[in-house]
Amino acid sequence: MKKIIKVIGIIPLTVVMLLPNILFTNLAHADEDLAGATGFTYSLNFPDNQMEENIGYYKLKMSKGQEQTVKITVTNPSTEKLTINVGLNGAVTNQNGVIEYGDSDIENDASLKFDFEDLVSGPESIDLEAGETKTLDLKIKMPETSTEGVIAGGIQLMKADQDDNVSEEGGSRIINQYAYVIGLLLQESEEELSPDLNLNSVFAGQNNYRNTIFIDFSNIIPAFLNDMTVETQINAKGNDAVLYERKQTAMRMAPNSFIQFPVSMNGERMVSGTYVANILVTSGDQKWAWTEEFEITQEDADKFNERDVGLVQEKGLNWQLIALIVGAVLLLIGIIFGLMTYLRKKKQQKELAERKARKKKKSGTKENKKPVDE
Repeated sequence: MKKIIKVIGIIPLTVVMLLPNILFTNLAHADEDLAGATGFTYSLNFPDNQMEENIGYYKLKMSKGQEQTVKITVTNPSTEKLTINVGLNGAVTNQNGVIEYGDSDIENDASLKFDFEDLVSGPESIDLEAGETKTLDLKIKMPETSTEGVIAGGIQLMKADQDDNVSEEGGSRIINQYAYVIGLLLQESEEELSPDLNLNSVFAGQNNYRNTIFIDFSNIIPAFLNDMTVETQINAKGNDAVLYERKQTAMRMAPNSFIQFPVSMNGERMVSGTYVANILVTSGDQKWAWTEEFEITQEDADKFNERDVGLVQEKGLNWQLIALIVGAVLLLIGIIFGLMTYLRKKKQQKELAERKARKKKKSGTKENKKPVDE
């Protein structure tokens, strides 16, 4: 069975995968030259409460309880009817320190008070005839209570039925899916809040089926954290020798989101015991430092070592299997030896019988010869 990989290209708003340091590209519409990949184009209709001009996403100043509809114009320049799937997603942070605004399996952080998906609503899809242009209406309903900072999310527009875009590569089937992701930021004030981080836990697990230590921490403030650097060192409790370490720069975090920062165990077997993680996170003049003890149980170590695709399992000798193999070999040798002995004896008996027969025949011929009388 071949492995199926779905690759979603974000065009032209490549913030999800390609541009971790840029919130969104400065494009207020999708160029028609790009319609070949997605099958359609779009343009944004900015309302009066748009806070910045000449940007490719919505940044709206709103008040508590306010309701508003934003409009996106979508066009089908092709000669065939198409359906556009509409997705509304809150902004989250992946383990590489990249903010995702598209469809994601990452859960919301516990510090998030107002879920983007509860505040913004719209149709799940929109149909366009060949050459047709329509307006996609998205309704916003702000919370009844005042909110500080930024509520961030994305609008994903993707042509339906892209499972036919399949390519073969390295023994895998890759399904190429293309989508536009448009940012939507909601805030009541222009005041900028300072992000703050909270360490949640340190635990052992696996990343791409390889043994890994995860540093789980949250940005608990509704503000973006930019230009983040994470440095981590892992050592056994009571021993200052560094076992595993990692440093990564130019990372970002979405408002009220968490990150599970992976520290590779470099292909080594996981060993049970108590460990200490020394963690330093910096962003500009801000700094957070934590020292956290964590335990790897024997059960977890055995489980993850068994699943680690990079490990050569060090299994002991199976004496029972060896005994069975040796016994089978000895039995086979015995059978062959017995068969050869039987055939040799049978051959000897046959040769002996033939000699006796020849001797008897020769003796009988002599007895039959009598002397002739003269």
